[in-house]
Amino acid sequence: MNLKNKRYVILELIPTSLSPKTGDIAQISALKINGIKLEDRFDYRLDKEMIKVPDILKMTDYDNDAFKYVKTTNKIITEFKKFIEDLPLLIIDNNYTRNYLETVKNQKESVFKYLDLEVNDDVFEKLIKKYDLKPSNYLVDLLYEALIREL
Repeated sequence: MNLKNKRYVILELIPTSLSPKTGDIAQISALKINGIKLEDRFDYRLDKEMIKVPDILKMTDYDNDAFKYVKTTNKIITEFKKFIEDLPLLIIDNNYTRNYLETVKNQKESVFKYLDLEVNDDVFEKLIKKYDLKPSNYLVDLLYEALIREL
């Protein structure tokens, strides 16, 4: 896919468990992009009282006013499907994102394919170094900045 002339969505999904059978989506941050132009953003979180994993609560405890809070993973997915339309998704292709997005039928491919990086525990440290980026809680924003520099 040639991203320069394409509309697409990049996203970051934070789950409460590796499996959607035992967990929920704690947060999705996504950016709708046209070429390299930002069209819209999607920042949803599960209500804090629904998250029973202290480490996930801590991980998602930033910019609380910037997120829309909902009571269920189903609500997050429903709103996300509306946001993404039929656009292709560039995902962090780890061991859980595809599973949580199983009901989302859009084309999915690894964002790292376009950045010549592979998913591993330190991929964002490598991304920051490779593209000389400032660290951010919004991993999706780091991916967007890297894509801009790559395209």
